[in-house]
Amino acid sequence: MAARSLNKVLLIGNLTRDPEMRYTPQGTAVCTFGMATNRSWVTDNGEKREETEWHRIVAWNKLAELCSQLLHKGRRIYVEGRLQTRQWTGQDGQQRTATEIVIEDMILLDSRPVGQTYQVDQAAQEEPVGVVAPESVVEEPKAAEKSDVAEDIPF
Repeated sequence: MAARSLNKVLLIGNLTRDPEMRYTPQGTAVCTFGMATNRSWVTDNGEKREETEWHRIVAWNKLAELCSQLLHKGRRIYVEGRLQTRQWTGQDGQQRTATEIVIEDMILLDSRPVGQTYQVDQAAQEEPVGVVAPESVVEEPKAAEKSDVAEDIPF
């Protein structure tokens, strides 16, 4: 029987830069952005300490498109995914290594700034993939789009 293993990352933090959207030669969407997480503690001397970790986040396909549309520097989000380490040779001939978090889920934790609206394409609204938005991000339908519901329903 094979031994089980687990590669799971859960983070809550703030975006350190705006997302960068690209497409592979095959047309697959990939979005990358930076995220910072903070940890604070009190030393034995009673001194408060704080430490910041910087993470490179990668999203693929529909989740990448949604991240590109909904996220911007400073937003507070929750992400869930897995660690992935890549190696490549740089243009200078040096070997490079990067550890990234490839996300499968993302949740917006802050409300949108006043006056800001999001342009989300219809396909993304019909098939949400791994994104849960707070109620403040979901726009109220226009009066013409609301259905005719009887006003006398007691609830």
